[in-house]
Amino acid sequence: MMWSIDRTSGAVVSSSLNPTPADGDGAHASDVAIARVDAIPRDGLVEVEADVEGEPESLILHRDDAGAVRAWRNVCPHAGRRLDWAPGQFLRAKDGSLVCAVHGASFELEGGRCVAGPCRGESLRAVAVHCVEGEVRLGAPVAG
Repeated sequence: MMWSIDRTSGAVVSSSLNPTPADGDGAHASDVAIARVDAIPRDGLVEVEADVEGEPESLILHRDDAGAVRAWRNVCPHAGRRLDWAPGQFLRAKDGSLVCAVHGASFELEGGRCVAGPCRGESLRAVAVHCVEGEVRLGAPVAG
């Protein structure tokens, strides 16, 4: 099989849009902005650094053609390595799937499922995000 891979340059976005909430201040993970929606091109991939469950993580954000944003940990389920070939630089197959720079596993971007390569059938680890007032925020939307 012949692969044709496009290199996609994604911006590395600072997670410092909001300070880390102090214990007891009433802030929740869903209050923390990790990127501006307009910083993610349509059908684009962006890498951000954020605290997830108290640990610093590299995340991949994808904004689909309809404008919905999804997030996954920037870790291939095959060998636990980052998916980008350089920080914020991702490989895409002609069909648009995300390609792991190390072993060539391909992931569809609707749900993060591996569709080709050594981890076929496994999925990227999703991270809950939602969009509010032009920002991508961690967690599920706050009910209220």
